[in-house]
Amino acid sequence: MPDLLIEPSPHIKCALTTQKIMLNVLIALLPGVIAGTVIFGLRALVLVVLCAAFCVISEMLFNVVTKRRQTVSDLSAVVTGVLLGMNLPPSLPIYMAAIGCFAAIVVVKQFFGGIGQNFANPAITARIILMLSFGRYMTTWTVPFPFGKSAADAVSSATPLADPETMPSYLDMFFGNRAGCIGETCIAALLIGGLYLIIRGIIDPVTPAAFIGTVAVLSFVGGHDVPMQLMSGGLVLGAFFMATDYSTTPITRGGRLIFAVGCGLLTCAIRFFGIYPEGVSFSILIMNIFTPLIDRYIRPKPFGIKKEAEK
Repeated sequence: MPDLLIEPSPHIKCALTTQKIMLNVLIALLPGVIAGTVIFGLRALVLVVLCAAFCVISEMLFNVVTKRRQTVSDLSAVVTGVLLGMNLPPSLPIYMAAIGCFAAIVVVKQFFGGIGQNFANPAITARIILMLSFGRYMTTWTVPFPFGKSAADAVSSATPLADPETMPSYLDMFFGNRAGCIGETCIAALLIGGLYLIIRGIIDPVTPAAFIGTVAVLSFVGGHDVPMQLMSGGLVLGAFFMATDYSTTPITRGGRLIFAVGCGLLTCAIRFFGIYPEGVSFSILIMNIFTPLIDRYIRPKPFGIKKEAEK
């Protein structure tokens, strides 16, 4: 008789493996990557692909050095690389992107035990590290459709959030005809990917709905242009693809609701009162830190357990 296996829960197995989940996320990210390539040129695609490669290499080498089982086949490193690439400006130097990939995989993910053990979203944290370390490069934007323009003409100094005086039309915002990070500008492509994940049952629609809805309500109350606030920055990208990360967000639907509302509150607080025009990355990272506390107080009742009577 084989020895009994003692493992942490869950003990119920299903066909939906980590690899299949990550593959679905990559499929959902594909429209955003294609849109970013069309809008910003081939260099945007190269940067995203290199970020995915750097993340895979970082995880592979770390496992070799530490003599751990190779885990690159679960595709989580690829997803982290693609997400990080989509959160970068197209003109960012390659070596800076490599530093971000190393920070995401080795520092944020592997140092804490690998997938499922990291306390913060690796792509979000790496973006913040790059923003704080290379601020000028992380806020130098490529204008949309830069083909045939000189290097000077192809660079824009501000996104719509940073410079409200240069706001494009709602239609341009929806289809990505504006400056910004590679994967955050085309709202149409991101919504296609987000709806795909919801239909496939990969993410809970409560999180993106509550996140975006909170920003909409606070923007309206504060007298801001609501459609612009919703389509500017990385709100849609963050709400669908990073605030829904399994490892760093609450396990219950009620907890995810609190998490998402907190993200929306912090995003608006940073946008409206902070020194940074965008607050999505910081809000998700801060709420990642609060996830264990949320899970502690918003816990499902174990089956068959009755609440103790008050004395």
